Amino acid sequence: MFQTNLREIDAGLDVDEVLHFLVDFGADTWLLSVGGILSNYPTDLDFQTRNPYLSERASGDLVGDAVKAAGRCGIRVMGRMDFSKIDHRRAEQHPDWCFVDAAGDPQVYNGLTSVCPSGDYYQVKLFDVLDEVLDRYPVDGFFCNWMSFNEVDYSRVYRGVCHCLACMSRYAEYAPGESLPEDKESPGYETWQQFSREILADLTGRIRDHLARRRPEAPLVLGDRADIVFHEANNAVGRPLWHHRTSEAVSSAKSFRPTVPVLTNSVGFVDMPYRMAGEEPHHFAQYLVQAIARGANPSTYIMGTPKDNPYGCLKVAGELTRFHRDHHDVYRRLVPAAGTLLVRPDQFKPGAIREFQGLYLALLQRHVPFEVLPEERLGDIELSRYDVVVLPDLGPLGRGIAPALDRYCRAGGAIVATGNSGVVAEEIQLECLPAERRLASHDTEEAVRSLHLRTEYGVVPVVGAFDLVEPSPDAEIGQRALSRAPYGPPEKCYGHLELEHAGRLRASYGRGRAVMLPWTVGRAYREVGLSAHRELVVDEVLWAGGQQIGTGLPEQVEIVVGRSAAGQVIHLLNRSGDADQRFAEPLPIAPTWLKLPAETSEAAGVAEAGEAAEVRALRAGVQLPVVDGHVELPPIGLFETLVF
Repeated sequence: MFQTNLREIDAGLDVDEVLHFLVDFGADTWLLSVGGILSNYPTDLDFQTRNPYLSERASGDLVGDAVKAAGRCGIRVMGRMDFSKIDHRRAEQHPDWCFVDAAGDPQVYNGLTSVCPSGDYYQVKLFDVLDEVLDRYPVDGFFCNWMSFNEVDYSRVYRGVCHCLACMSRYAEYAPGESLPEDKESPGYETWQQFSREILADLTGRIRDHLARRRPEAPLVLGDRADIVFHEANNAVGRPLWHHRTSEAVSSAKSFRPTVPVLTNSVGFVDMPYRMAGEEPHHFAQYLVQAIARGANPSTYIMGTPKDNPYGCLKVAGELTRFHRDHHDVYRRLVPAAGTLLVRPDQFKPGAIREFQGLYLALLQRHVPFEVLPEERLGDIELSRYDVVVLPDLGPLGRGIAPALDRYCRAGGAIVATGNSGVVAEEIQLECLPAERRLASHDTEEAVRSLHLRTEYGVVPVVGAFDLVEPSPDAEIGQRALSRAPYGPPEKCYGHLELEHAGRLRASYGRGRAVMLPWTVGRAYREVGLSAHRELVVDEVLWAGGQQIGTGLPEQVEIVVGRSAAGQVIHLLNRSGDADQRFAEPLPIAPTWLKLPAETSEAAGVAEAGEAAEVRALRAGVQLPVVDGHVELPPIGLFETLVF
């Protein structure tokens, strides 16, 4: 897909010129600004605003002209809608539609007033707009921008929780006796988060159902319950760069609903305040490469038209889009096939996020393929498709999740839990974990300072938190703690005695296995970078049944495994360009070897005796012979795709 995010002054654009660019670019779908804040067609609805610049068109109708011309080119047109804001006149007429903060003030930005999803503009009028568009044009789908509760505005100013009458009424029914929280620091905010998610999920479902009745071939592109899941890959000035953000987001969606398409809309400019400045090409390339490797469809998003904003990153964007198009047989129905699942904590658990990121890096660098799943989805999927589930310092588990994990482990699955995953006060929620109860917790910087563990990789520091737990009778114990002792001045730095407290507990549970690392080993690796921390946790994942790909590739190459209509697919992503707060050009990876995963070897017809088969290397454009289950890899630039 290619999105032209249009300014009102762009209504007179040359549709044939844009479509010619899209065809050359490799796109087959144009995401066009259609309605909402401004209508780029002659709307007759009194609560919508016609774009005044439509007068520059002979037809007075940008959408009509675009749909007709696109049909001649074989390009689909999807409608970008934005119902998040209305003009001042409509806000005065319908204050009940609008966001109101705890002080009773509306949210006004550049003369536009933010709207609340609880009110009738979203709940009723949105459907009138969709009907008007569908009555006039054979649009091939819809995307609803910024469909949220507007807690944060365009300037990233936090505006709090909406207190409009519709929200107050709905919340009173949802949480009887509880008051709406004012902001994310208020009591009850987590309850409100769930409330707001359910409002948006219900609205998404109603839009899906409405479009299915009106035009079944026109999907809704939106959140993780839409026909096509939407992820915006973007940069932001002042935001620490997590180099794996796109890959993580796509994996989270595909693990939840593997067969549902994901669209990664990749932003061609640096940040919202700097929409005229193009993104670094090496950075932009990572959006698309990470997206397609995990099974998403690539999309490029620019401001205005390609003629007005010829960002430097569009060259590599076109190359990667055409690669995806030219190998449609490989990317069609590409779904995840890793045997290890890494659970992503709720975003409001910053310590757990650091633990998650450290474990993410450890698995990636040690070539253990894995998928990501949001914590709140743990009870929604069939866990049996995974060999190992890794829980990163999650704390108390939500309703129904602990029993689901216990059933999974009892039936033959494996769990590796770090930090305080599944722990509430003294209680261990998960029966499968090899501990009876928590005895104490060291969870401040001062409490863990000078705390060490004696391990097979030597003595390592504890960073973050350490729980003292009472082992189960059948637990195998390792990595014992050393007592804290003075760390300065040097003359007094002694007294570290080995204690009974375990840093690792293992046990069988039913037909499965469970490992408990009651300390934040992932956070330690994320913040300190000792390879010993990485090896310790990866060893436990492998003991539990995780699969490691044998290869001569360096740790800077990420291995992503999947299946598609073409068979087994392995992506090798060159991450050597991951640099401080940026992506640099990756260094070329020299030829080396890779051992096919066991399942892949069988799928490729490779017998134990060494029967030869071939593997396609799509970027290199060569066939690779398979000998004794091994392939000799060609040099790797940005990435390589292997097809079995």
